[in-house]
Amino acid sequence: MKARVIVTLKAGVLDPQGKAIEGALGSLGVAGVASVRQGKVFDVELDGADRAEAEARLRAACEKLLANTVIENFQIEI
Repeated sequence: MKARVIVTLKAGVLDPQGKAIEGALGSLGVAGVASVRQGKVFDVELDGADRAEAEARLRAACEKLLANTVIENFQIEI
């Protein structure tokens, strides 16, 4: 089973890397970019076919390692 975990900063948390990307895009001539927020993507392959179990295991992985839940949100796609 394949899954994707998307980790993003929570609203209101400063994102200096996103701001740097935003500035770089402007200096490269990419017009119309109002804001950039950066994040992380994890593509995970899991053994088994039980979607509920897979989601529970990934949720635990996010809470323990993949995301800092104080400042980041995560989304799981199976």
